[in-house]
Amino acid sequence: MTLIDSHAHYWDDKLKDASDAVLRAFFSAGGVGVVNVGTTPETSRLAAEQARAYPQMVTALGIHPSDAAFLTGTPDEEVAQIRALLTDPANKAVAVGEIGLDYHYEGYDKRLQEEYFSRQMALAEELGLPVVIHDREAHGDCFEMVCRYPRVTGVFHSYSGSAEMAKDLIRRGWYISFSGTITFKNAPRVREVAASLPHERVLIETDAPYLAPHPYRGQCNHSGYVRYTCVALADLWGLTPDETANITCSNARRLFRLPF
Repeated sequence: MTLIDSHAHYWDDKLKDASDAVLRAFFSAGGVGVVNVGTTPETSRLAAEQARAYPQMVTALGIHPSDAAFLTGTPDEEVAQIRALLTDPANKAVAVGEIGLDYHYEGYDKRLQEEYFSRQMALAEELGLPVVIHDREAHGDCFEMVCRYPRVTGVFHSYSGSAEMAKDLIRRGWYISFSGTITFKNAPRVREVAASLPHERVLIETDAPYLAPHPYRGQCNHSGYVRYTCVALADLWGLTPDETANITCSNARRLFRLPF
C-alpha cells in the first residue's frame, strides 16, 4: 500500500531512539511520506531537524494547547519563534500545528489555550498555511474558534467529534483525520463518523508514539502501523485497502501540497 502517515511525533522520547529504524522500514515497505508534528518551539525545532534527514518527511510546527502552560516566554515571544521556524524553508513546514484546545486534564487554562490558538490561526492566515487541529473534549469551543477564521482551513486530527460537526467542517473546506482509534472495539462512534464522510476529505494517521491500533493497542506506535488504520477504514467504506490508501494519500497531498 502507498501510505502517508499524516500525523506523527518522531522527536518524542518514547520513539526517537527507534525512529530511524522504523522510518526506513516504513519507506522501504512502500510508505510515501510522514508529517512530523511539533508541539512547542523546541519540539518543532527537533521535528524539523529530523525531517532534514528524510526526503519523504515534512513538518507541521506549532504550540499544543496542553504544552502552552509550560512555556516560559510570553505568547508573543513563543509564537514569534514558531513563525521564524515556519518561514525557514530548511524546516520543510507544510502546516501550522499542532494547535487547538484540550479540556481533558483538570486545571487547564482555557484563556491561555484560546490565546495561543487564536494567535496561531492568525499566523496560518498570514502565511497561507493549513493548520493541524487538536480537539480533545472541547469540540464546540474548537469549532467556534475555527469559524472565526473563515480563510483558514486544515485538518482536525485523530477526530473524536460528531458526524454533524465533521460534515459542517468539510463544507467549510476542512479535512478530518482518523488514527488507530477506528480499530478499537470500544470506539463505535468514531467508526460511524468515518464511514459517513466523503472520501475525498479524509486522512489517516498514527499520532505516533500514541494511539497504536489493534492488535498493538497500548504499545509504542509508529508509521508502520498506519496500515491497520487504512484497512479498518477500507472495511468501513467497502473498498480495498489499496484503494483507500490511494484516496487518503491523494487527500494528504492536496491539503499539505506535498512534494512526494
